[in-house]
Amino acid sequence: MNIAFFSESPFDGKIPRNFDNMRTEYAWYVALDSTHHPIQKLPELQDNQYDLGIVIIPKKNIEQLIQFPMIEEMKRTCKKIGFMQEGPVWYFQDYPMEQQIWFYNCLIEMDVIFAHNQSDVKYLRGLTQNKHVYQNKSLMIEDSLKEPQEKTNSVLIGGNMVRWYGGFDSYMVAQEFGKWDKESVEIHAPSMGRKITLEDQLENIHHLPYMNWVEWVNNLSQFKYAVHLMPTHAAGTFALNCAYWGIPCIGYRGLDTQRELHPKCTVSDGNLDYAREIARNLVKFPEFYEECSKEAKENYNTLFGEDVYTYNMKKVIEEVMSS
Repeated sequence: MNIAFFSESPFDGKIPRNFDNMRTEYAWYVALDSTHHPIQKLPELQDNQYDLGIVIIPKKNIEQLIQFPMIEEMKRTCKKIGFMQEGPVWYFQDYPMEQQIWFYNCLIEMDVIFAHNQSDVKYLRGLTQNKHVYQNKSLMIEDSLKEPQEKTNSVLIGGNMVRWYGGFDSYMVAQEFGKWDKESVEIHAPSMGRKITLEDQLENIHHLPYMNWVEWVNNLSQFKYAVHLMPTHAAGTFALNCAYWGIPCIGYRGLDTQRELHPKCTVSDGNLDYAREIARNLVKFPEFYEECSKEAKENYNTLFGEDVYTYNMKKVIEEVMSS
């Protein structure tokens, strides 16, 4: 099967397995042995060059993309065309009205639609009435990952202090670990694009420097606990990365990676009271911690390993191509 992905990324060609910034979309390209092209490169491709072409419409710069004959070029170049969700499923509703209509019309033209979570599948199926809406699970390519570092008595929150990431909520819950541990528990946070001014001045929080994906995941292995109370439900890679190392992660059930990989650490949206209780139990009851850690690793291998991903996605794509 000859598959192509199209996105705003300038990379043109196949992604090597040792790529140092192997975010989940690049992992998809690798696992499916597909080729990536920038969307604007479509006119340079041959007619019927690919069996299936999947576009990841960017969250920004839609005013430029709307002027480009994307659907027409995809249909010329690919026998079947598809869409892959980018960000939360509702994101397009923040666009101006004409861009919302354009986005919806793009969805209507698709032979297949892929989504992050099962809840997103139901939403997009209901929105478009397209029967070919499937989940494309988040994925890790493990080739460049090292042996885990020695665990430190520390907790990592999954995002910065903005509503998108829910960083302040995660920060407050993360302090619970230090209340019950005999030793001090350091709180760490990543540095991301939405990081705000004065965030570094919060008490007892250490910000990690910007890292590529391989550095990030390798560095992650040193943390004992994780909290990611992110109200924006999309790919859920933080919970996935934590599960790979067996780090119990407290998070919201709206993310499939969280619910399926960390079931005993999952809370309903906004339930910070229960999130604090889980944090206390992870410190007070070592057997509970070990159970959550072991379960996360086992669930990762069973549900999110690369072999599982490729087997399921190839079945889906074969069904789409034969319809």
